[in-house]
Amino acid sequence: MLITLNNGQLTVSADSAGAELHSIAFDGAEYLWQCGDAWKRYAPVLFPFICSPKGGLYRAGGKEYKMPTNHGFARDMKFSAGEITESAMSFVLRSDDSTRAVYPYDFEFTVGYELDGRSVRVINKTRNTGDKTMYFYVGGHPAFNCPLESGTAFDDWYVKYEKPETIVQDFNGVRTIIDGSDTLKLSRPLFDNDVIMKDAPASRSIELRSDKCKRFVRVDFPESRCIAVWSPAKNDEAAFVCLEPWTSVPVYADDDFPDIEKKPHAIALEPGCEYVYSYTITVG
Repeated sequence: MLITLNNGQLTVSADSAGAELHSIAFDGAEYLWQCGDAWKRYAPVLFPFICSPKGGLYRAGGKEYKMPTNHGFARDMKFSAGEITESAMSFVLRSDDSTRAVYPYDFEFTVGYELDGRSVRVINKTRNTGDKTMYFYVGGHPAFNCPLESGTAFDDWYVKYEKPETIVQDFNGVRTIIDGSDTLKLSRPLFDNDVIMKDAPASRSIELRSDKCKRFVRVDFPESRCIAVWSPAKNDEAAFVCLEPWTSVPVYADDDFPDIEKKPHAIALEPGCEYVYSYTITVG
């Protein structure tokens, strides 16, 4: 079920399938990637894992489980419609036999979208409805059109961090992406080694910009301990870039700890408690 909100500035649509954003439109332009052949997603919700452990395998309560899909299962599940108002909507996913087969916890996971001017706040609420501590990761994966305006090319755009950052990628050799800079210039070769991640960033926001036009996207992530930037390498049809706020580095960074209870970056949530994770997308 697709639900659309309009506050006079933004028009935002999201689907109960995966609780996924499908559109962010402003001033006659679509800002969100429209699920093309280069990547058949819009803005998937990542829960209860970010990425995957090696082989999809992990242990919980001393028993081995396999997460069958990347980034957990929420993005591929049907949510129920929650509260809907003129400026907000939410979707709810509850644990069932299918989730317990791969993730042995009882939960209620709510994804909400709230409009405010040219911004949409994304709110993820995880409630532990079981009788034992649950462990999880949460993240966003919104893909934004790049270029955002005709007459510009992918390479005309850059990602600007709020503060200078240093990003070193250790994959098939060590590669320094940026060193004490706040600007990441986009190019296809930039993503030859996959995603560009910054663990524990100094920044609390990130922007997609070009000096050749005024349109931009900003993602504010006050509660994130990792921000990722990704676009498919070697594919000029992939006219988008993902700005991904995550609660932490992905689960595979914790592969030295097969037991989920010992994974350093997993969020531990006690029975009856709720964890709220949010970020905000602003367009102009």
